[in-house]
Amino acid sequence: MLETFDYIIVGAGSAGCVLADRLSADGSASVLVLEAGVRDSNPWIHVPIGYAKTLFDKRVNWCFEMEPSPELRQRRLYMPSGRVLGGSSSINGLLYVRGQQQDYDHWEQLGNRGWGWDDVLPYYRLSEDQERGGDNFHGSGGPLAVSNQVERHELCDAFVASGLAAGYRATNDFNRGDQEGLGYYQVTARDGRRISAAVAFLRRAERRANVSVLTEVVVETIDTNGRCATGVTYRSSGLQRKAVARRCVVLAAGAINTPAILQRSGIGNPDWLKEAGIEVTHALPGVGANLQDHLQAKLVYRCVRPVTLNDQAKHLMGKISMGAAYLLHRRGSLTTAAGQAGGFVRTTLSTNRPDVQFHVMTFSSADLRKGLDEFSGMTISACQLRPESRGTVRVTSVAADAAPIISPQFLSTDTDRRTLVEGLRIGRSIAAVKPLSAELEREERPGVAVASDDDLLAYVRETAGSVFHPVGTCKMGQDALAVVDERLRVRGIGNLMVADASVMPVIVSGNTNAASIMIGERASQFLMEAASAYEGRGIQKCHPNLNGVSSALV
Repeated sequence: MLETFDYIIVGAGSAGCVLADRLSADGSASVLVLEAGVRDSNPWIHVPIGYAKTLFDKRVNWCFEMEPSPELRQRRLYMPSGRVLGGSSSINGLLYVRGQQQDYDHWEQLGNRGWGWDDVLPYYRLSEDQERGGDNFHGSGGPLAVSNQVERHELCDAFVASGLAAGYRATNDFNRGDQEGLGYYQVTARDGRRISAAVAFLRRAERRANVSVLTEVVVETIDTNGRCATGVTYRSSGLQRKAVARRCVVLAAGAINTPAILQRSGIGNPDWLKEAGIEVTHALPGVGANLQDHLQAKLVYRCVRPVTLNDQAKHLMGKISMGAAYLLHRRGSLTTAAGQAGGFVRTTLSTNRPDVQFHVMTFSSADLRKGLDEFSGMTISACQLRPESRGTVRVTSVAADAAPIISPQFLSTDTDRRTLVEGLRIGRSIAAVKPLSAELEREERPGVAVASDDDLLAYVRETAGSVFHPVGTCKMGQDALAVVDERLRVRGIGNLMVADASVMPVIVSGNTNAASIMIGERASQFLMEAASAYEGRGIQKCHPNLNGVSSALV
């Protein structure tokens, strides 16, 4: 007999772990979680700076390569994505950033009722266990630890002080809706340990008898009966298997894999599917469209004093010292996030709210695959928060082991190009002011000779990289490219939901993990409300309504 569950969740990433926890909490519904990756037993996953070890590790990472970018000298940029319990929350840089109030109000203005700032804030608070305590903006006692960073650094202190001297303001909280200012980031960690979505949510779900978690299984297709999702076909240990969902199949595989699974199932742009040799079962042109990502360009400085991670990591005794500080006290450089300090500022292209984010790192590297720079180095990274460029994700065949084609189309608009150049100029202006200027020997990359807008743009084209924030490929909305409605139901197919970063109609202004967890919370609530309203209605009664929005349990 086929195994049958109330809910099948595809992907144990940031949103999928939340769904598994919330849907199983009262014990009344059975939940199957299918994860393509392994269990999160790699010790580097749980050490904050372990992202440096897992960033290129195919054992826990999909390690995608993007298509050549025409505006970036035809370079193929790298795109990591977690292939492990916790998904990208197990390998990311740990920063907890929600975005701006206007981001969510804009989502609602696009026709997504219930997604304004006032609507999503309670779900952020629901997840959160804020180290500073709860208030109107933050939660206390939730599963997800949000903490101050264990260590401050003199170079980060100097960056913030120089920013104030240059006319920018300071903030100690980037997550109250108005994130403008410079300061230290908070992180998803506690007591020197990463708190991934798996640690926060999935661990307690797995202890329940009504939850099954399978790892190292690849979902090939969503099974449908024409109008409804009935379950999934997946491959485990070389064998093809099936599972049936009584209530809902939830795709939470991320902005790359979720559209790929839909397309392999015949759900997507008919022209793309035909090119890939896939039979069209349901036309949804927006599947795989609307790809957005943050692009960053880096200013690298040679420091006067040997106080950087570069200095510690290049000597054996430095490494021993770092390890001892961590093992004995959970302190030191191994607790470092991917950007200890930074902030959000406005360029002249956005006068009403920040459009550039800075990540300040007390290390530098020309290529992380090859290690850190030999000199004492620090990095000030600038990224545009709301790029206008839109890319695509497309499969090439029905084969689940064939990597999708990821075409980001970075810097395809003039606004994107100008914003990033101006962001570099602002970063330079802060570095030129004391106390930070006194800590810097010289600008190593791109160097002061690179001065004009054209020269800076050329530097961006030659060196800029992704911040690894892909979103939007199954967007929520009302227009022709919308894949899901405001309750995350796939249009035209009953009992099928998408709940991950792919549903964002427009990318949030900042790191995307916190928003993905919030989306998991919202999806869980939608499903529980639907189960209560339609108690007793199983998959046999599923049907889409006349306007193409599914009206079954979800």
